[in-house]
Amino acid sequence: KGVKRLSIVNMVLAVSLMLFVFIAGPTVHILESFLQNTGSYLNFIVERTFNLQAYTRSDWIGNWTLFIFGWTIAWAPFVGLFVAKISRGRTIREFVVGVMLVPTIFTFLWFSIFGNTALHKIMNEGYTALIGQVQADHAIALFKLYEILPFSSIVSFITVILIITFFVTSSDSGSLVIDSLASGGAQESPVWHRVFWATSEGAVAAVLLLAGGLSALQTMTIASALPFSIIMIISALGMWRALVIESHHHRSLQLEIQNRFSGTTGRGLWKRRLLGLVTFPDKEEVQEFMASTVTKAMSRVERELSMLHWNAQIHVDADNARTYLEVKRDDKVDFIYEIRLIENKLPDYAFPEMLHGKESGRVYYRAEVFLRLGGQSYDIFGFDQHDIIIDILDKFEKHLIFLEISPGNLPWNMVEHDDMLSSES
Repeated sequence: KGVKRLSIVNMVLAVSLMLFVFIAGPTVHILESFLQNTGSYLNFIVERTFNLQAYTRSDWIGNWTLFIFGWTIAWAPFVGLFVAKISRGRTIREFVVGVMLVPTIFTFLWFSIFGNTALHKIMNEGYTALIGQVQADHAIALFKLYEILPFSSIVSFITVILIITFFVTSSDSGSLVIDSLASGGAQESPVWHRVFWATSEGAVAAVLLLAGGLSALQTMTIASALPFSIIMIISALGMWRALVIESHHHRSLQLEIQNRFSGTTGRGLWKRRLLGLVTFPDKEEVQEFMASTVTKAMSRVERELSMLHWNAQIHVDADNARTYLEVKRDDKVDFIYEIRLIENKLPDYAFPEMLHGKESGRVYYRAEVFLRLGGQSYDIFGFDQHDIIIDILDKFEKHLIFLEISPGNLPWNMVEHDDMLSSES
């Protein structure tokens, strides 16, 4: 929440400064140059991306292009994981548009407004002294521009606040990701964990600045980007492979909406279904259900598969939060049918009388189905053993169809671990 609030403050301040310069500067010239500069950038993007100054040499490539590449790659694991974490529930298309398209357009606007305001002042209003001032010290360029605009002191103060909050939010997001990785992906880690990583990150940056100034920090950034660049290439290949496999899963599942009691029949089913709609079990009830009904149903399937010479095993976590049936067949993708204990907030329609007098803490628990593809978003609490067995067989049948339509019957070792796929989904 703290990072979110600071980020909102950042965007409000940044947009406010941008609008101020847009209005106080040459507005018509900014609009014209924005369109022309954007077109020029898109026209030369391929050429300049591959330009390494093979025929003419300067320090531009090292001081700008390679440094920015290194800086971006070094930050990619932290920013990528952070943005992915706060984008839970979004599609890959929405994620890419939100992360790439929107910030890029905002960057085009920012450079056009501030850069072309300065260029207009130099070329048309005679503020040529600004050139030497910026060349002498790039860090004060923005503040020198403010000096030739109205309300320079106020705007400069707001800019300093903006710079500080931008650095703080960047550091916070990196620290949160490091803390999440060090905590095994835990959603909530102890406060002292977060304090430790945030303090450590700040201390490392301070030491580098004191030891060699900004150049030492830049050198460290570029050096750390090299191993990450290799990891990013491997991750891209793994992501592509995971998407190919997921497309086969979608074909086998036919993208149908999973019904909570799909595939089950029999007298009394409607009563169990109604009970499941208006009751909200606590943690102990769901754990007991998983330890008894779910485990027994999986055991019956396991026993029958073993008699048919299929390698099937049941795995149960020590805290009864996760129970799954795993079926292996030679070198093919193994089948996983998993039930997880999932905590949810009580919906608004959950009146106190529905809770049977229990103190739930405003949460209830579900026994949700997970496959290799990820969570299936339906709850089986209240199923009897027959219902669960039918559901397992439904999913197993679709898994066999998936193996049949997959080219070359994809070997299991080319698939990411099911936990990774589940968390990504």
